[in-house]
This record gives sequence, C-alpha cells and structure tokens, in this order.
Amino acid sequence: MKTSPVKFRHLSVFMEVARQKSVSKAADSLAISQPAATKTIRELEQILDVRLFEKEGRGIRLSRLGEVFLRHAGQGMAAISEGIDALTLASRQSAPPLRIGALPTVSARIMPKAMQLYIDEELNNETKIVTGENSVLLEQLRMGELDLVVGRLAAPEKMTGLEFEHVYSEQVIFTVRTGHPLLFQSPFRLENLRDYPVLMPTRASVIRPFVERMMLSYGMAELPRQIETVSSSFGRAYVRSSDAVWIISEGVVANDLADGRMKILPVDTSETKGAVGITKRTDTPNTTAMSVMRQCIYQAAEGLHKSV
Repeated sequence: MKTSPVKFRHLSVFMEVARQKSVSKAADSLAISQPAATKTIRELEQILDVRLFEKEGRGIRLSRLGEVFLRHAGQGMAAISEGIDALTLASRQSAPPLRIGALPTVSARIMPKAMQLYIDEELNNETKIVTGENSVLLEQLRMGELDLVVGRLAAPEKMTGLEFEHVYSEQVIFTVRTGHPLLFQSPFRLENLRDYPVLMPTRASVIRPFVERMMLSYGMAELPRQIETVSSSFGRAYVRSSDAVWIISEGVVANDLADGRMKILPVDTSETKGAVGITKRTDTPNTTAMSVMRQCIYQAAEGLHKSV
C-alpha cells in the first residue's frame, strides 16, 4: 500500500458509489461532477493499491476487496458522524448535565483544578459535584443519579456492572497540627496514639479496611478515644484546634500540609496505598461532557503518582 493518506472525501465518495452502484448517480447525490467522482475513486484505489469496483453489465459492483473495505469504511464514517453529532449537541448548549460523585480526598485535591479546566472548554452544560462515602456514591451511580464517581477502587464484589479507570495512587497518612507533642518524640512510638483523640474513617468508608489491617499489624486493634468521621471540614477544624491525630487519605489534607498547618507523623503506611480513578457504569456510553471531564481529571492529577 502506498503511504498517501486516505481523506474524508475519498470515503464519502466511495460510500456513495457503493450505495448507488453508479458513479454518475453518486456524483449527482453529492452535488459534484462525474469526472470529479471518478477521479476520487481512482485516487483511493491508487492509495490502497487495490481495485474497489468491477464492471457489471452497464453498471459497476464492489470487488471482493471493495466489500472488505466497505465494512471498515462504514464503521469509520459512522464513528465520525457520531463525533460530529456529539460536538454539535454540546455547541448548541443542549448537552445533558454532568453529575459527578467525588470522595473528600478527590474533592479537595483534584476537582477544583479539574473543574477550572472543564469550564475553560466552554461546553455550557450544568455540572453537579457530590461528595460522600464511596459506598454511597457507588450506589447513586448504580441508580443513575450520578454519571461518574472519582475515588478509590472498590472491592471486586462491589464493582459488578461498573468499570474503573486508574488515574493515580494514594495512601493513608497520620497527620497532626504543627507543633503537636508527638512530632517531638524521639524515637516516635505508635502506641503513644492511645494518649490522644484519634479521628478514624468510618466503617463504611473505602479506606477503613486498609487502616484496620495496618493497625492490627502494629498490635493496636482498639484505641480508647476513637472518633469516626468522613467530614473533612470537622476533621480539619478539630485537628487544628486540638492534639487529635487524624488518620486520613493524604489528598484531603494536601493543602494543609503544603501551607505548613499540618504535619505527617512518621508512620509507615505504605500498605494502605490504593488506586484512585474514575468509575462509571458499563452500560453508559461516553458523552462529550464525560470525555472532556475525564481528560480534565487526568490533567489535574498529573504528577500525583510521585507523591507520598
């Protein structure tokens, strides 16, 4: 095959000639001259280095190789038409609303930048962001109340009918306010957590099993002053104003760590590292809005795989 590119006009003329079984009728249908249609078909045959049509009586018919090419060309033209329709729908400001569920770690770390990138695309459709526990968001996704969920990969038994696309990885950390007494203990001993209130993820949260396994490995299955919460606003306010320890995904407090208001305790939490990505229903087609948002989320998360 020659290296000359096949162009859209080649495919459109080829498809019409195949449909009409006549170059002249195809030319009339496309509002071009017959010589132009004939030239286009000859160009395509030269590019592909095959004969696409054969004479049949006074007309023409597809050759065997033409039949093969028709199947693929038809699929390509259909995909292009779908793409044009999707973009036209978006440009007419009639795209359906995009409903996104996000874990607190994603809402704090990824979605602000992703939303700004998305707004810059000017799709002009309504966007809704809901923050909550993973199990709740996945149930809303199954019920059709959400289009995408951005968060941790759920357990296999909870992924039936859903598909997950990895974006980056993140782990749990132990964080305290700057100036906390535990930061000055040398050597640091994890058992000293028993002397302080500890904020834990709730039992329904996706990171709770990771935290429980890790605490068991350190021989600390129970803590005397344990508070369960998924509220990032409460956790942030409580930790900043007390000596509490917060066991939380790093992304939730990434900004607090960056501005120096919180510090990470020297606890090895590498075994809590897990995949964070985009979950959608397997039976839901990708709309233009969903595809653009996916790209924005990936761009917003660039470089995070190097963190922690």
